[in-house]
Amino acid sequence: MKKVLCFFLAAAVLQAQSQDLSTLESKRVHLPNGWSLTPAGKSLPLGDLPLNVAISNLRHFAAVTNNGQSTQTIQLFDANTDQQLDEVVIRRSWGGLVFSDNEKYLYASGGNDNWILQYKIRRNKLEPADTFKLGPRYPKAEISPTGIALDDKHHLLYVVTKEDNSLYVIDLYDHKTIQQLPLGSEGYTCMLSPDKSELYITLWGADKVLVYDTKKNAITESIAVGDNPNDLCLSKNGQYLYVANANDNNVSVIDIKARKVVETLNAALYPTQLSGSTSNGVALSDDEKTLFIANADNNCLAVFDVSNPGHSVSKGFIPTGWYPTCVRTVGKKLYVSNGKGFSSFANPRGPNPVNKKEAVGIHEGDSTEPKSIQYIGGGLLVGSMSIIPIPTEQQLSVYVQAVYHNTPYKKEAEMQAAGIAAGNPVPQKVGDASPIKHVFYIIKENRTFDQVLSDVPGANGDTSLLLFGEKITPNQHAIARQFVLLDNFYVDGEVSADGHNWSMGAYATDYMEKIWPTSYGRRGLGAKSDTRLNKLYLWDVARIAGVSYKTYGEFASRKGATIKVLEGHYANDFEGFNLHIRDTIRYRSWEKDFDKLVASNSLPQLCTVRFGNDHTEGMAAGRPSPFAHVADNDLAIGMFLEHLSKSPLWKESVVFILEDDAQNGPDHVDAHRSPAYIAGGFVKRNFVDHSMYTTSSMLRTIELILGMSPMTQYDAAAAPMWRCFNTQPDGTPFTSLPANVDLNDVNPGGTKLAALSKGLDFSKEDVVPDQVMNAITWKAVKGEHSIVPTPVRAAFVKPVKSGDDDDDK
Repeated sequence: MKKVLCFFLAAAVLQAQSQDLSTLESKRVHLPNGWSLTPAGKSLPLGDLPLNVAISNLRHFAAVTNNGQSTQTIQLFDANTDQQLDEVVIRRSWGGLVFSDNEKYLYASGGNDNWILQYKIRRNKLEPADTFKLGPRYPKAEISPTGIALDDKHHLLYVVTKEDNSLYVIDLYDHKTIQQLPLGSEGYTCMLSPDKSELYITLWGADKVLVYDTKKNAITESIAVGDNPNDLCLSKNGQYLYVANANDNNVSVIDIKARKVVETLNAALYPTQLSGSTSNGVALSDDEKTLFIANADNNCLAVFDVSNPGHSVSKGFIPTGWYPTCVRTVGKKLYVSNGKGFSSFANPRGPNPVNKKEAVGIHEGDSTEPKSIQYIGGGLLVGSMSIIPIPTEQQLSVYVQAVYHNTPYKKEAEMQAAGIAAGNPVPQKVGDASPIKHVFYIIKENRTFDQVLSDVPGANGDTSLLLFGEKITPNQHAIARQFVLLDNFYVDGEVSADGHNWSMGAYATDYMEKIWPTSYGRRGLGAKSDTRLNKLYLWDVARIAGVSYKTYGEFASRKGATIKVLEGHYANDFEGFNLHIRDTIRYRSWEKDFDKLVASNSLPQLCTVRFGNDHTEGMAAGRPSPFAHVADNDLAIGMFLEHLSKSPLWKESVVFILEDDAQNGPDHVDAHRSPAYIAGGFVKRNFVDHSMYTTSSMLRTIELILGMSPMTQYDAAAAPMWRCFNTQPDGTPFTSLPANVDLNDVNPGGTKLAALSKGLDFSKEDVVPDQVMNAITWKAVKGEHSIVPTPVRAAFVKPVKSGDDDDDK
């Protein structure tokens, strides 16, 4: 972590002083999702995905638990001077963090090790002191402690869990579990009443708060709150409990005595029912007159006057870093943990590695786990702590302006998109007619722009990062040349776990965002419950709008649909992710069904299709080579487009193609930049569009064409891809190109890369660590002794105008 500290301290520490609007906005950071940051206050470096901040009772200390994919740590700070005092690595951790009343001990969740770790605070350092086991370690047991509450007087530890969905009551003297009580859903956190007579528990997936009577040792009350309740705070007299509800963008205010919600505070920037603010942290000011709410996906704090419970008033917003996960008050200042930091500093070749071996990533004598190069701190998500003086009304008015300037979402955009030229096939207003009647949406797997299309003339590409150029992907290159070349397109997802939710729902829940790093870091289970699911997917809004739909392999397989809205709307002979089935075989299955549907005049208006074999199986001996897998995927795309273009429906059809995520691959602009394609009768020919688009942009365009409302604030805010369309159709069909490599080509055995690939699990997307997968793929293409490039994250270019703003050319 030393390099992390040096990097942040040198490049990202802001001054903690009153900031006017121009000062704030001079530091604006453009994110690859179309939103921006102007963080208030000063900042300190945190680790990978900080989820919780604990403040000691006497306000001498603050602690942070970092629970991301890479190195997990606990950090200890002086809450008066804001200086880091210590940092310890913890093998597995997640969420739970609490100080003892006397500030001598800190308790932390040990994640899927299924224990609570006790640290003694001695001379401002954290020293391992004790361990309280809930059960055997994962994978022998699936428990995963999350929230912790401590009753020092009675020597009791209360722990809620998110995998066996239980409350554990532990005796601190003899380490015994006094009680294990099933909760019925994932526990997020828990908090004791001031007199320790009650424990309040948020159930992440059950939309309720449970009240546990510590004398009766029983759940005595269940109070319904909003969707995905998570963080809690309690008034000093114990009368009012504030509960953040992530998917509803709000906070439930519970009158504890009355056992009911007395008001609900809408924390979103505009009054909306759309998910996308992701309220996931709450804190009261010392005088309890002001409530601060961390809105992860709006990158801000919402501020409420709660001095008159039941009649609270919104006071405004404060800009933070990217994805604030927690807010706490310390006297007259706010501590805000930003889960994704600032995603800020342009660095097109990545930081220089310490030595050649570190740069290689995988080299002779290495284990199967490649060494992690420290880019922007060393992990996929690198956090920061914003320290913000509680603002005056005058300062808050400045902050409010900054937050709205950072936000592309506007309430009016939900039903009418701005900027679309009149007569364009992409309507401005939801529900207006489009000449395009059929949308085909194809989802692929895990490629960056530079890996595939950096060799296209006129593209913003770095050919030194090219892996699967025109020889391997002739059809995708032909689509980019003959229709629209998009070289400023960014996926909203980080990995496949959240990427498919973003690809189909323009959102990933707080549960999904906070859980997937556990499995990707090889520390336990991933997001497996329904809590991971979005409120709405593209098929849901299609159903609501009366648009017919069918899916081929996306959120469904031969075994059935994974969500209810797809029951009866999936191809039961089309396989989902399975690298033992060629995409060209999947194409034949689609072709047969398409022809039957066209013949019966029953083709759905929306068809979603999964062609995922560009994921590859690395260099696993006897399995298709990376070239064969990608070429098979490319040929399936070409054959699909040719067959559609030669059908009678071509002129009134459009095909959208994207990768669900870019999976940390090399790209000289940003590791979120990815290839995307559009083709169809109304799509422009030989057009280059440098406009900045995202996954949500593609979804918004589909929605407007089919007359469907947006699903979340993200697709409502996204720029539609209207510049890619003509007002008149072109019926010229597309002719697919044959594969230039043998699709039967398999990987040889007996090589170092074959040995590295042996035993890796390709039964499901992204089970293999992405660093391993990318290093194997790079070396398979470039040679075993080549240096694996550092993926660049956050070297983001500002949106630029299209090469042709005339929508009729």
